[in-house]
Amino acid sequence: MEIYIVRHGETLWNKVKKFQGSTDIELSDEGRRLAELCGRNLLSTQFDRVFSSPLKRARETAKLFLGGRNQDIIIDDRLTELNFGDCEGKLFDDLVKDDSITFKYFFSKPELYIPDSRGETIEHMIERAKSFMTEVIEPLEATCSRVMIVGHGALNKGLMCHVLKHGKADLWGGGVQKNCNTIIIDYTAGEYTVIDETRLFYE
Repeated sequence: MEIYIVRHGETLWNKVKKFQGSTDIELSDEGRRLAELCGRNLLSTQFDRVFSSPLKRARETAKLFLGGRNQDIIIDDRLTELNFGDCEGKLFDDLVKDDSITFKYFFSKPELYIPDSRGETIEHMIERAKSFMTEVIEPLEATCSRVMIVGHGALNKGLMCHVLKHGKADLWGGGVQKNCNTIIIDYTAGEYTVIDETRLFYE
């Protein structure tokens, strides 16, 4: 079974480098344009199931990737982006310069990142990503040839922690996934194989 793990298209906050996390932000015009292009290029690719985060930037990306096909998009709360608490809505450059918080370690040394009281730990995100893969995706191997999961930058890396058997220190292995980038993996007989981590269907 092939699994396509898609990061949502560019948002209004991505455009200005404002950190969004679990805040529900819409796609930008450019985000929609590239997702629509991906959808056109994927029209001959059939998906037996399509799953999405409940956040609208992911739901709209999933719809656009389907290229107008009348197919259900299954929403699962476990695919919601990591909650960054009080960091959400702030500029990325300001966050990494703030020595009073551990955000500066989030991408370089995620094992040192500690969220504020309103935020979510990386461990918790990885656990919910794992439960989605083991409880929802892996049982589909017997009945599905290809599925799509539309999520977020950190959340998708949480999914890959399960796939690659990594801990949070290796969360960003392979680098940050671009907007509308697709990671393609295979799941056969209980084993994962990474096919492509950098596929761009708009090029």
